[in-house]
Amino acid sequence: MPGFELFGDDERKEVQDVLETGVLFRYGFDQARNGHWKAKTFEEMLSKKLDVQHCHLCSSGTSALSIALASCGVGAGDEVIVPPFTFLATIESVLNAGAIPVFAEIDDTLCLDPNEIRKVITPNTKAVLPVHMCGAMARIDEIKDICDRKGLVLIEDACQAIGGSYEGKFLGTFGNMGCFSFDYVKTITCGEGGAVVTDSKELYVNADAYSDHGHDHVGSDRGLEGHPILGANYRISELNAAVGVAQLKKLDSILEKQKANKKAVKDAMSGFSNISFRSLPDENGDSATFISFFLPDEAQACEAVEGLAQAGVDGCFYWYANNWHYIRQWDHLKNLDSAAPLPVQLLENCPDYKRVEMPKSDSLMKRMISMQIKLSWTEDDLNDRIKKIEGVFK
Repeated sequence: MPGFELFGDDERKEVQDVLETGVLFRYGFDQARNGHWKAKTFEEMLSKKLDVQHCHLCSSGTSALSIALASCGVGAGDEVIVPPFTFLATIESVLNAGAIPVFAEIDDTLCLDPNEIRKVITPNTKAVLPVHMCGAMARIDEIKDICDRKGLVLIEDACQAIGGSYEGKFLGTFGNMGCFSFDYVKTITCGEGGAVVTDSKELYVNADAYSDHGHDHVGSDRGLEGHPILGANYRISELNAAVGVAQLKKLDSILEKQKANKKAVKDAMSGFSNISFRSLPDENGDSATFISFFLPDEAQACEAVEGLAQAGVDGCFYWYANNWHYIRQWDHLKNLDSAAPLPVQLLENCPDYKRVEMPKSDSLMKRMISMQIKLSWTEDDLNDRIKKIEGVFK
């Protein structure tokens, strides 16, 4: 899955362009940079790839989420519907915006269940934030329909799903804004980086300014630029963007390799009667970063995880016991433990996250295992892996 598996001369060449100029900052210094604008180049490439009007590169996927929330006007006291299965950054971004995470159950796509979204909408709901987990799509058409009918902001967390699509349209491009991550273990990497995309000029202008202390980037003198809004520093460096330029050129070949490797493993596992696979609303749109499957019950899932580890099958994740990606062990969230008081704690009706129960999600997560799909597997590696997997489940 990770783009770092294919790190090489292409990335070094793009980085060397930057080092030779000495201009590591993405703005200004026009004369010194010798025509190299790596962040701008990446933005143009990604906009074209995803067929969107606007893209803004930033420092991380977490930054992208914060930028999208602010740009869409989500803030103090607003409720944002989120899933219990995601990287915690999704939830942290909502809290740091001063908004209130409201959890809805997932379904067998491992993403927000549209029917469960409907159950938790209140007059205070401002946005829905589906996460396309483990490289594949939520029921995004149904979720978009809900948002359109209810007048809710739709922000897609596609940080794990670059290149994934639904019925020919890229994930991250269905909502008001979409967010991507390019950290070290994503499908393509900048080392650290992220992006927001949108077809709205207004939202793009908000994002462009908010991510750079409110600079409007009008004119050629940074010191004289206007500051129409307050913001923060979510800028990406030219060095990180340079790596991303090289990686983005490889995206199609990465996806092709991932899909081929996943198909080989999934085909081999399809004959096991005690295994069922994650539901994919559009199998052709799966970016194939993981193969996720269910065992009949928790005990068999735990036994399988242990058996796979003993057999030397690496990259297998039992998210139910993982304290990064599933609510069950998010004790710091449940206690609202933070370095400083959070805005949500000032509310008279501050949510008690210790009392959040997700029985439907629990019933799925306790039976589910995800296997990472790697790019670096040789044919021998793949065959050896399949043989080991077959030994565990036969």
